[in-house]
Amino acid sequence: MGLPFFGRYAQAVQPLLEQHPQQSGVLPLLDAREAFAARVLMARHAQYTLDLQYYIWRNDLTGTILFEALHEAADRGVKVRLLLDDHNTAGLDAVLIGLHSHPNIDVRLYNPLKLRRPRIINYFYDFPRLNRRMHNKLFIADQKVLISGGRNIGDEYFGAHDGVVFSDLDALMIGPIVEESQSDFENYWNSPSAVPLNQLVTLTKPISLTALEQRASIIEADPNARKFVEAINKEPFVHDFLQQKLDFEWAKVTLLSDDPRKTLGLAKQHHLLAFQLQQAIGEPQQCVKLVSPYFVPTATGVQELTRMAAQGIDITILTNALEATDVAVVHSGYAKWRKQLIAAGIKLYEVQRMSPIARKLERKLRRQRLKGKERFGSSASSLHAKTFSVDKKRVFLGSFNFDPRSLALNTELGFVIHSPKLAQQIDHAFTHTVPNYAYRVDVDARGKLYWEERLGQRTTRYKTEPGVSWIRRLGMRTLALCPFDWLL
Repeated sequence: MGLPFFGRYAQAVQPLLEQHPQQSGVLPLLDAREAFAARVLMARHAQYTLDLQYYIWRNDLTGTILFEALHEAADRGVKVRLLLDDHNTAGLDAVLIGLHSHPNIDVRLYNPLKLRRPRIINYFYDFPRLNRRMHNKLFIADQKVLISGGRNIGDEYFGAHDGVVFSDLDALMIGPIVEESQSDFENYWNSPSAVPLNQLVTLTKPISLTALEQRASIIEADPNARKFVEAINKEPFVHDFLQQKLDFEWAKVTLLSDDPRKTLGLAKQHHLLAFQLQQAIGEPQQCVKLVSPYFVPTATGVQELTRMAAQGIDITILTNALEATDVAVVHSGYAKWRKQLIAAGIKLYEVQRMSPIARKLERKLRRQRLKGKERFGSSASSLHAKTFSVDKKRVFLGSFNFDPRSLALNTELGFVIHSPKLAQQIDHAFTHTVPNYAYRVDVDARGKLYWEERLGQRTTRYKTEPGVSWIRRLGMRTLALCPFDWLL
């Protein structure tokens, strides 16, 4: 049974919830374009409220289309609230002020920079405060349906260009978890760190809403953009959405969220996501499959992983290869621990980069990849998903990277989904799909690292990090010697 999204959300959701008491419906959004289509459709069919919270919102094709979707919703009488972390809003002031001028749109910036231009000066005199960011991602329509996970708003997250494309994961959810997430949004919206846009001083002239509408039309008229929009409209998800045929996984879902007071250094331990995650997941008994694009385990994390592995727990970790990462300095915080993790019996995989040229070559050579590669992005060149499964029973999905920054500095949001079905899908992907898209990292008899690539039935072994120059390898090794893991 599906969900009729257009019409009144409350009336549409209630019959489903009555069939699944105390459970929430979860629909994983694996495909990038499907994830974008879901957001556009939610904005277009909202009747009462749209509440959005994001770390990054690009002023590009997908960002502009969604800005205009919010504008159109506001014109219909929908109350729109947009909360953006201010670290990544460079060049957006004119658009945001224009949106904020609409009587039905309210914009707030989280932990804002006081000097709007030049922005970099703020970090010289206010770094301790500005080093703490809001990394949460949340999209709620009519307080009845939400999307959350790893994706920000920008072309690289939705497959809208041929440059770097992030392989990511989020989910559409309904049920009790939406009410809890709505309450969490209110906590952030009303926190001291969320500053109304009209309280910030800027010399930037706002773009008019008419100009925003015209800009969206011009961007969508571009041939490449038109192809993307047409492809979005042809997504099977759109048809299923409109025909009320979405197939939810019903499960107990637990919300995990940092208290916004973390930004001020005032949150207590039990109000932090890391503590909540430990309580919700419990102690693994059999296996852990972890996906993290920016994996920085630190000495404490390595010690804990080693302890679990020594107890016989099967641990597999998937992160970016050096050639695929978009933040090389973060990779250095992971690379220094590889040998120690492998020695403990932990299996490491590193996602390969696939450039447009490589994809064409792959098709030409009929490279034997598995079907279902959309699990981690068919055309992705960098991993961005943050998820893990425990004992084939529970799944974590959210914005939390397994690094010191997520742990101690940024605020994060995530969900524990008690679903053997979803957990086993992740386990299956690690067994059957990941080896075809990632290097297996191991140590040879001489104690040297090597990277093994599977190519159909053939495997290729590399003695150094593949796909990068010796200069980049040297730079990464140099960074690994620097004592700034706490910043990563």
